[in-house]
Amino acid sequence: MIRCLLGRSGSGKNVLSRMLFLLSFPAAGQAPQANLSDSSVIRLADPAIFYHSGTYYLYGTVEGNSNGGFWVYTSQRLRHWKRDTGKEGYALNKGEAFGTAGFWAPQVFRSGPRFYMAYTANEQIALAEADRPEGPFLQKTIAPLQAPVKQIDPFVFQDDDGKKYLYHVRLQEGNSIYVAELEDDLSAIKPETLRSCIRATEPWENTQSVPWPVAEGPSVLKRKGIYYLFYSANDFRNPDYAVGYATSNSPLGPWTKYAGNPVLHRRHLGENGTGHGDFIAGKKGPLLYVFHTHDSGQKVGPRKTAIIRFRFRNGAFRIQEKTFRFLRSGR
Repeated sequence: MIRCLLGRSGSGKNVLSRMLFLLSFPAAGQAPQANLSDSSVIRLADPAIFYHSGTYYLYGTVEGNSNGGFWVYTSQRLRHWKRDTGKEGYALNKGEAFGTAGFWAPQVFRSGPRFYMAYTANEQIALAEADRPEGPFLQKTIAPLQAPVKQIDPFVFQDDDGKKYLYHVRLQEGNSIYVAELEDDLSAIKPETLRSCIRATEPWENTQSVPWPVAEGPSVLKRKGIYYLFYSANDFRNPDYAVGYATSNSPLGPWTKYAGNPVLHRRHLGENGTGHGDFIAGKKGPLLYVFHTHDSGQKVGPRKTAIIRFRFRNGAFRIQEKTFRFLRSGR
């Protein structure tokens, strides 16, 4: 079984949810749908999907309006998505939690009876909580996690022993991925546990040879005692923005990058800017990755939200290219 984060798939990971995963994708060898209006494509960047009690919840950076908070879409079968209309469709509203601008990269998870959203605002990381996955996510004390540097792209992972880890990006001579153990109440990291994980050092990770290399968008899986850290590299505006992964025997590293990186790239799908996503995992059945792409071959934004299957075969994770499709609002 592949374990994700803090109840990422909620408390309802049962036969029904596994059936929903299987029903949501075309069969092997079948091309994804391509005959729907492009206006129905959802425009969320840095997306994440959380499953709870028969419903999938989709969050992400709101393209063209990232200063107001985070929208939420819902679906029962990952096929047709509806934007929640409560509080004008926002799961988190500016003014009810930390941040005045730049609301990016939300991740929702469950810990005990409460739901939490880890997110970026003002290039800092904050956590808000709610009674329900659709929100509203609030903070009693409006403040970010304390840090001596700017930091973005949070991902909270809970290990089998109950310890919680914050994977995140620190803006120090580039975008680099770090990890630290969190306090049990999620109020702060334990500074003595802070470790560097990934820096963009390989040719595919900096195809334009920019002086500020980028590794970001972390997402972590655990399989048979091995930790898999997926990440995106290159500036998000670069057509070569792509996904790779690294492995470790510990949630704190050290990490070894997979020799076959990148595992999700424009050469696989014919879409520029494929990256910054998150996994949804069932106990059995397909492992799904939700991510964004550029608007087109000529424009970066507004970025489009997509989904694809990954498979673990011959000791490595690989995408199933024919399962790629964009997420759409509709029925």
